[in-house]
Amino acid sequence: MDLVPTPESPHSDHSGGANASPHASSSSGHTGATSSSPSPSPSPSPSPSPSRYESQKRRDWNTFGQYLKNHRPPLTLSRCSGAHVLEFLRYLDQFGKTKVHTQMCPFFGHPNPPAPCSCPLRQAWGSLDALIGRLRAAYEENGGRPESNPFGARAVRLYLREVRELQAKARGISYEKKKRKKPIQEQQQHQPPPPPSAS
Repeated sequence: MDLVPTPESPHSDHSGGANASPHASSSSGHTGATSSSPSPSPSPSPSPSPSRYESQKRRDWNTFGQYLKNHRPPLTLSRCSGAHVLEFLRYLDQFGKTKVHTQMCPFFGHPNPPAPCSCPLRQAWGSLDALIGRLRAAYEENGGRPESNPFGARAVRLYLREVRELQAKARGISYEKKKRKKPIQEQQQHQPPPPPSAS
């Protein structure tokens, strides 16, 4: 099952191969893809190169498969549960790049701390949420039954909610409003005048 993409589309800006060319499959060199294509493909978007989402989903699926192989004892996908998915998410935290302040940290709740601290780096909630969405879809695409999907387990949903709430408090970020930085800066500029006018 070789799923390595071979981009043939000139629109693929982030392909890894420098030798992929839109003319690689034809010997005439300048005719294009309409006259010399050996296989009929009325919709060229699925076959030439996968989307960024599909490529990322494949990488995530392969990473999870590798995690299962390296697990002690090794796990098969059919024996995988929500608890194993949680182990995987916690394992990924070591590669995180998001500073999550502890309650003992003086910067707990500050979105832009003024100095460095020794709080741990974690995977951001949004990254974990997107990862679980991709793995949930990949599980079913690879023959898994929706009702036994470990990525959709209640424990996984609860964990993601807990991570979101913890990171929102620790980092002083509201995940409901994405454009909150601009109003905060405007509020800081307009906050001094209201207290003197209040009587």
